Amino acid sequence: MVVSGRGVKGLGQKLCIAKKAGFQPRGSPSDVSGRAGGLYPKPRFFITSAMLSKPPSKGPSKGPFKGSSKGGAKSPPRGPFKGPPKGAPYGQSKGPSKGSPTKPGASKSSQKDRRHFYPKPAGQKPSGGDRPNHPRPPRAGKPENWLYGLHAVMAALANPDRKLGRMVATTRALETIGTDLLSRVRAETMEPSNINRLLPPGAVHQGVALEAFPLPAIDLNILLEEPAQGRRVVLVLDQLSDPHNVGAILRSAAAFGVTAVVVQDRHAPPQSGALAKAASGALDTIPYVEVVNIARALDQLASHGFWRIALAADGAQKLSDAIPDGDVALVLGSEGDGIRRLVREHCEVAAFIPIDGMESVNVSNAAAIALYELRRG
Repeated sequence: MVVSGRGVKGLGQKLCIAKKAGFQPRGSPSDVSGRAGGLYPKPRFFITSAMLSKPPSKGPSKGPFKGSSKGGAKSPPRGPFKGPPKGAPYGQSKGPSKGSPTKPGASKSSQKDRRHFYPKPAGQKPSGGDRPNHPRPPRAGKPENWLYGLHAVMAALANPDRKLGRMVATTRALETIGTDLLSRVRAETMEPSNINRLLPPGAVHQGVALEAFPLPAIDLNILLEEPAQGRRVVLVLDQLSDPHNVGAILRSAAAFGVTAVVVQDRHAPPQSGALAKAASGALDTIPYVEVVNIARALDQLASHGFWRIALAADGAQKLSDAIPDGDVALVLGSEGDGIRRLVREHCEVAAFIPIDGMESVNVSNAAAIALYELRRG
C-alpha cells in the first residue's frame, strides 16, 4: 500500500491511513507499535521515528500535528481534498504552486500551452476576414485514392500536373497502355483477382489501377483571364453529389469543348476512382474548379462577360431562345432539389429544354442536350 496519495495532506493523515489498513511503522525502536522490525506487509514508503519528529513552532500546541510546541511556526490548516480551482480542468490549477521551483531563464514561450483545454465562448467567430473563394490546397502525404479503368489511368499518366503513386496492372493492360506513358511510374504486374482486393467492391478496373494524388487547385479568376478563341462555355454544378452524374457531365464537357466545370467543394463528389471512371479520362483533361461559394463564382463569371443561364424545368423561355452571342455560364442543379434560390437569383435568365412524354430527364442527359444546343447555335 502506498501511504502517500493524491489528496492526502499532512503526515498525520498518512499515518492514520496506514494504521487503519494494518500497516505498522518499522525500522525504529521508538515506533508507534512499540516493536522494531518484524514480518509486516512491505509498503513502498516507510514511516520512521525521524518522520514523526515534531517541528518547532511559535504558537501553542493544539494537538498532534495540528500545531507545534511553543516557539514554532503555525502550520496551515488542512482538510479534505476539494479538487482543482473552479473553472480549471481536472488536474490543472490556475497558476503555479507557491512552493514549486522555476527553472532559471525559463520564459512563457517555454511553458506548456494549455489554451486548448478551454473551449471558445459560444457565438465567437474566428478572425481572419472572409473566406476566399478558391479551393483548398491538396493534402500532402500518401495518395488518397485509386484510379482504375484504362481511360482514366491513361489520362492520369498523360497529365503532367497529376502526381502519381503506385501502379498495378495485368500484362495485357501494360501492353495496351504502352511504354511512353509507363515511363512516369513503376508498374507492378498483378493478377486481376489481386487488383480486386485493392479497390472498392464492384469496381470495373479493366486490369489496371493507379494510386494518384488529387489534382492541383485551379483559381477561377486566373482561368478566365486566359485568352480564348470563339465562345466560351462554363458549366456550374449546384450541389450535384453523385459521382456517376458528375463524371458523365465531365465526359460530355470534354466532347463539346467546355472551358471548365465549376463545383462547390463541400457538396461535390471527391476526385475518386468512381468519378474518374465515369468521366472516362475527362477529369484530367477538363479544368475541374472547386469553389467555396457558387453565387460568388457566378459573380466572377459575370465580371468576365459571361451570360448566366439557369437550366430549370419551370424556366421562363426555351434554351434555344435564351442563348446569346457571347460567353455562356450554364447552371445545373441536383435532380432532387434543383437549383437553389440564391444561385438562381444570380442568373440573368432561367431556361428549359422542351421535351414530350416525360416530366424531366437525367441531369447528365440534360447537360449533353444543352451543350449540343449551345454549340449548334
